[in-house]
Amino acid sequence: MRLRNLQIILWAATIVATVAFLALRWSSAGMQDEADAAFSPSFSLADSEGAQRISEEFRGKFLLVFFGFTSCPDVCPTTLSEVAQVMDDLGPDAAKVQPIFVSVDPERDRRLGLREYTEAFHPAILGLAGTDADMEAAAESFKIYFARKDDTEVADGYTMSHSPGLFLIGPDGVWLRQFAYGTPAADILSDLRSRF
Repeated sequence: MRLRNLQIILWAATIVATVAFLALRWSSAGMQDEADAAFSPSFSLADSEGAQRISEEFRGKFLLVFFGFTSCPDVCPTTLSEVAQVMDDLGPDAAKVQPIFVSVDPERDRRLGLREYTEAFHPAILGLAGTDADMEAAAESFKIYFARKDDTEVADGYTMSHSPGLFLIGPDGVWLRQFAYGTPAADILSDLRSRF
């Protein structure tokens, strides 16, 4: 009788453990789906010709997206120089990547020449500068920070503060990773090549 009771207890424990395991796996899969959905950033912003460009038109390519401004003295030109080096080093694989520079200071950057600025780094870099509402929506989608800061010692009396990361978006539109400011071109290139 004792053996039979022990068997029943063990079977019951096994069933409870299996149900608990399946419930945990099911809830984890649901949380992963939510996390993936939370990291599918999008944008609808004008290019230098005034044409509205949307993130969906770049499906099938990796995107390297950077938010900055043309009057930036250090972070923006450094990052765009790294992106330009990556594009050069990719060789024929460069066709698989679209680098995008999103202006956090659209009005001034359009006036100063956004296209000329991005092309000075690399002709493949697409500069985008939307309306304030479009820019707010893109910033929220990418979860970046930007703000105007008064500074009487620079042109126009202000500068911009912004998140300095370089975003890698997959061909399916899903966020893959963020490269911290100062990440060398060789590291970005290595990461990209591992995904082709």
